[in-house]
Amino acid sequence: MSRETVIRESANATTSAPEEACRGRSRPGGSRELLTLALPLVVSQSFMTAQVFADTLLLAWHDPLEMAASFPAMMWFWLPFGLLQATAAYVATFVAQYTGAGRHHRVGPAVWQGIHFAVAAGLVFLLMVPAAPSLIALGGHTSALQGLEVTYLRCLSFAALPMLFMSAINGFFSGRGQTWTVLGIEVVGTAVNISGGLVLISGRLGFPEWGIAGAGWSTVSGSWVSATVALVLFLRPRFAREFRTLAGWRPERELFGRLLRYGLPAGSQVFSDVLVFHVFVQLVGRLGEAQAGATALTVRLNMVAFLPMLGMVQAVSILVGQRLGGEQPDLAERSAYTGLRWVVGYMGLVAVAYLAIPGVMVSVFEGQGDPEHFAAVAELVPALLAMAAAYSLADGANMTFGFALRGAGDTRFVSIVTFLLAWPIMVVPTYLLVRSSGAIEWAWAFATAYILAMAVCFSLRFRSGKWKAMRVIESAEID
Repeated sequence: MSRETVIRESANATTSAPEEACRGRSRPGGSRELLTLALPLVVSQSFMTAQVFADTLLLAWHDPLEMAASFPAMMWFWLPFGLLQATAAYVATFVAQYTGAGRHHRVGPAVWQGIHFAVAAGLVFLLMVPAAPSLIALGGHTSALQGLEVTYLRCLSFAALPMLFMSAINGFFSGRGQTWTVLGIEVVGTAVNISGGLVLISGRLGFPEWGIAGAGWSTVSGSWVSATVALVLFLRPRFAREFRTLAGWRPERELFGRLLRYGLPAGSQVFSDVLVFHVFVQLVGRLGEAQAGATALTVRLNMVAFLPMLGMVQAVSILVGQRLGGEQPDLAERSAYTGLRWVVGYMGLVAVAYLAIPGVMVSVFEGQGDPEHFAAVAELVPALLAMAAAYSLADGANMTFGFALRGAGDTRFVSIVTFLLAWPIMVVPTYLLVRSSGAIEWAWAFATAYILAMAVCFSLRFRSGKWKAMRVIESAEID
């Protein structure tokens, strides 16, 4: 197949994903095209936001100490899981570039490489269950916090396999622009998760009161339900015919190797990001229980704010992948800048809310636990939210350009920059601060400086244009 034929077919193929819905009514690379693709992903991330918010709220109402313990445990979970999840989810970039190139017969085999990785990684992840007490002890928190953290981490470890499995299969739908299906899968799992939390945390409808363990097991249940729904949809007969979702199940050494070559650096970036914030949280927790609770609450509020925009930058990554697969790098660049305007605009509104109504945000989490402990936490949060407001706009640029580069395959640069900037700017200064028993506000100032530096580096890399020549898929002549 000649290169000219590939480009001609790709021009037709790239309209089939997001453009088919808006052909004739939108400019390629413009807001309508991006929003058509991004809206289901934004709503999907909003459901994840609702899940995080609900777990935090229910645990805060049940016992503020459980709310404080949930975040360090979640960070220990995400430390290895982020590496594995981003690798499995990188299937979406392969799917997007194969779709843009019009090579649908390679889509199914690419997804299956992610599935094979997900199953193996999910089984290995169960080693976290016996390792949980030793890992949690490294934080040096109080014995009360450590016991709750171990319980939550052990529960979450059983959710890794279905979550990884679902990430790989979701790449099949999102990479082709079928993002409403991704939303449906997330809705089902979120509904099960929140329903389980309502029943199991406080012990309703005749169920025992499991507290933080109830939050963990409801996450496991919701993840397995979502993974099952995703698999059933993936194996539908029409997908099996067009994309080889059944026939392509065999491992392909070369394709699997390319998934690891590009996916592992993407996962390493997530690993590094989670690692430095995990170390940050652990260090801040040594300043006292109030500081630990305030940090957990602030980070949770920040997650609630930026998770919807994660859907927007995922759409940017998909469009960049499809455009590069179709040999249209200028449209890929236009899509990224369109996404940047939307993300930065949204994060600007978030920053205003952090500064204007911090007390209202904090008051929502006041429950029936120790009022003195909650008061100590609430007193610290507004200052920390002010720091979060300071880096919100930079974080918008950070996410947009970072995901655009990932959509091209420039994952190694993103990973290296994340690692090199974090330690000297955020982690080491925070460690020195804790040793001198300094104020928690300074620790958050270091975190803000780190995010600002990362945004500058990603922006400069994107503007250089080197990513436009990158591809993760093999040449069409190899087929």
